[in-house]
Amino acid sequence: MTDLFAALDLTAPEITGGTLPVRSPIDGAVIAHVHETPLGDMPAVIARSQVAFRAWREVPAPRRGELVRLLGEELRKAKAELGALVTLEAGKITSEGLGEVQEMIDICDFAVGQSRQLYGLTIASERPGHRMMESWHPVGPVAVISAFNFPVAVWSWNAALALVCGDPVIWKPSEKTPLTAMASMKIMQRALARFGDAPEGLVQLVIGGAAVGDALVTSRDIPVVSATGSTRMGRIVGPKVAERFGRSILELGGNNAMIVAPSADLDMAVRAIVFSAVGTAGQRCTSLRRLIVHHSIRAGLVEKLARAYASLPIGDPRAVGTLVGPLLDMAARDAMLAALDQAHAEGGTVHGGVAVDAVAGGAYVTPAIADMPGQTAIVCEETFAPILYVMGYDTLDQAIAMQNDVPQGLSSCIFTLNMREAGAFLNAAGSDCGIANVNIGPSGAEIGGAFGGEKETGGGRESGSDAWKGYMRRQTNTVNYSDALPLAQGVRFDF
Repeated sequence: MTDLFAALDLTAPEITGGTLPVRSPIDGAVIAHVHETPLGDMPAVIARSQVAFRAWREVPAPRRGELVRLLGEELRKAKAELGALVTLEAGKITSEGLGEVQEMIDICDFAVGQSRQLYGLTIASERPGHRMMESWHPVGPVAVISAFNFPVAVWSWNAALALVCGDPVIWKPSEKTPLTAMASMKIMQRALARFGDAPEGLVQLVIGGAAVGDALVTSRDIPVVSATGSTRMGRIVGPKVAERFGRSILELGGNNAMIVAPSADLDMAVRAIVFSAVGTAGQRCTSLRRLIVHHSIRAGLVEKLARAYASLPIGDPRAVGTLVGPLLDMAARDAMLAALDQAHAEGGTVHGGVAVDAVAGGAYVTPAIADMPGQTAIVCEETFAPILYVMGYDTLDQAIAMQNDVPQGLSSCIFTLNMREAGAFLNAAGSDCGIANVNIGPSGAEIGGAFGGEKETGGGRESGSDAWKGYMRRQTNTVNYSDALPLAQGVRFDF
């Protein structure tokens, strides 16, 4: 562990003597005591970001993209070490820790190209001798509040785009995972040093709890707040940002479903279900939580899944072959077991969901399948754990209605070889989620598409497509190159 910290330039004074203990989910052991940002320092942090903004917005966007390109290079060099730290601090298995860093690299590549494509439109004017167009300009400092389950990737989604769009970034990571953020900032500093002339305060890190986050959320000098976390958190952040007419990008809860139709390739469906429901120990916002299966194949599919679940290696996520690592902590384990008790009380038959002593001190539980009589109260809640609720359906309309009948609206999918069913699922009367897939699970989105969802998921969009527009302000421009001054809509105002 000491060698890993040294490889990532985390020094002893930075990770000892602080007030915030950091525990590894692997065994519950304290691995660091980091220093929190004093609340009284927050005005100065925000002021530095504002000064940086005034300089950075004048830098041409392709030049800003060069900084992000350098960040991608530095991440490539540090991929193994940063991925290992993700595993240590967040409990992800080794391939998922490395995959998260690869996601950071991918969004850097995407953003570099985006830096030359911050396009506006040319618009036909009704007035002769006039030209209309829209342009996009940097909006100001962006606050990124990230969650423990993707401790570095979500920051990169925001930071890579915000930087090419001309905006400084202030990052407040989860207090559960500050070490990965500190390591990422070391990598960022190397990129900044190679870049050479970026303004001071362009990218900053603050560490602490709700009070530090609130200082960002309530500041009128932070026009954009990107917050990832629970719906409860979003209900606090969203109104506070809106009250000051700021802009929020909210990535909140998910209660994601898969519909399995009679024509589905069941072998492929089983593989998708197991990864989507069990990957990251069910602690992804896109984890599969509800399985809606046609009655004609339900019993057989549950039997296949139970066998697959029984074969999954559970244990230390650093060990070769492990597929199921720990939950974040004992509180997460207790929440999972309580949800399974409620599922049983609501008529469900539970397979798995047993606490195991895989590594002393860690919160390890066997993934659970809860065969439910219907979409009961507990099914409509999001429990951040590897619980898969299974329900049956008769008609596709019934299945889609069941899928949509939850408060969340992040990710969804259907497994079918019937083109009509696939089309119905993807149309306006189909899935109401921000992500809808066919013959692929709900988890594991690529950075090329905009990521986010509807309803209590918050409505935010990050990463690919045109999500960059969330970090800029739109301006409509009209140029009169004639020698007359006609008014729009035929209005006359002669004097």
